[in-house]
Formats: sequence, structure tokens, C-alpha cells
Amino acid sequence: MGHEEPPQHEVVANDLRRRLDNSEWRVGDKLPSRAQLAEEYGVGANVMQKAQERLIHEGRLEGRVGSGTYVAKPRERRRMIRSRHRERRGGSPFRADMAELGRTGTWEAHSEARTPAPHPIAQRLGIEPGALCVRTSYEFLADAQPAQLSVSWEPMSITGDTPIVLPEMGPLAGMGVVERMRSIGIDIVTALEVPRPARATQEQANLLGISRGDQVLVIERTYFDGDGRAVETANITVPDARWEVAYEFGVDAR
Repeated sequence: MGHEEPPQHEVVANDLRRRLDNSEWRVGDKLPSRAQLAEEYGVGANVMQKAQERLIHEGRLEGRVGSGTYVAKPRERRRMIRSRHRERRGGSPFRADMAELGRTGTWEAHSEARTPAPHPIAQRLGIEPGALCVRTSYEFLADAQPAQLSVSWEPMSITGDTPIVLPEMGPLAGMGVVERMRSIGIDIVTALEVPRPARATQEQANLLGISRGDQVLVIERTYFDGDGRAVETANITVPDARWEVAYEFGVDAR
């Protein structure tokens, strides 16, 4: 499957990130005006506004009313942005998220087929408790350092007789749930995320390089197709000391 070219504002945002990383502008510096930057990049003011907003959301820049845009003081924790745009980029959302932060995203995965769904997972998937699923556990790394964990469940009634039954094997290995499901004719149209604060278990602590009982955020994410059928659910565990999770929504201008 060919991937679309990234939107102009993403290209500009990536280059602004590069310039910040190279210390072209330092903490507290005022950036050139939006109009100047738009002219420099050969894009419209709207594109430049979107690019700068992305970096403001990430905490790299800050806007000051009536004054302009400045380089923000770095956060102690990196910001992980959850947004509808994550799923539109093709491939792995985690890899794309890390690339935007200037890091290399990799992961290790282990799948077990024919795993009975425990009651809470079955409820989220709308299937009978004990129905067979493929359970896949992931360890996600940013620049080879543990970043987050995930355990996903996919009903075998959906993927069992298809080439994508094991998420990290076959023709679409590593492509993300949206792309994989699309290949078997299932369009994921919505994602529901329920964030819950929790404490790290010993196993999670070992994998994340933190201490047992440390604060984590567990995001219960479920993907739905156009008929409202759940096709995959996952528990994503994020260590609170390293990452803050931010949700980005589009606001309809009426």
C-alpha cells in the first residue's frame, strides 16, 4: 500500500523541530513573525499557524498574546499526544509519534493465539467471556529506552482465517491495527480511550525500568468499525514520571 505525502503543516513542523534541536533559536528567544516564516517556507499563513500550533501542543513553543511565539522552557516529562491524526499517517502510530519527538520508536511483541478473553476484555469487545482471541503483548522503546507497554486483544472470529491473524507476522507486520484491519475489508472509524491512573505491578516495573508501585497511566483503548462493532482492544501502560499524556481534539467552527 502506498502512503500519502504528509500534509504541508507536518513538513513545516518537522523542519521547525529540526531547527529547534539545532539551537537555531534558544529557550526564551522570539521566533520570526508567522508571516516571515510563511514566506520563508513558501506556504500560506494557515499552514504556518497549524505547524506552530503543533509545536505549542508539544510544549516546544509558547504563544504570548499580542507579543508572538517564543521557544518554551523544556519540560521534565515529554508529552505524548493522543489525537485523531495519529491514525491517519499510515503505519505504526507509535513510530510516527516518536519520529515527531526526534526519537526512534521500536518495539518487541509476543502473540498468543486461541487465548480465552477474560471478562473485562470480553465486555469491551462485545463477545462472550472465554471467546478465543489473539493476545499480543508489546514493549515499546524510544531510542532503546522503555517508553510504554501494551497488551492487545483481537477476536479470532474476525481475524482467525486471515493473513493478519498474528499482528507482528505476515504481510502487514508492524503496520498498526488500522492498516491491518483495512487489508481485510474492515474500516476502523472510531477509537474510544479511557485513561485510568494505576500503580505499576512488579512485571510492569521490570519492563519499564521503574519501581513497583510507581504511578502509571493505563489507557484502555478500543477500536470500532462503522457498525459500532469492537474489533480490537488494548491496555496501554505509560510511566507517569517520564510522560504526560495530552489529548488533542479538533473543534468544529460553526
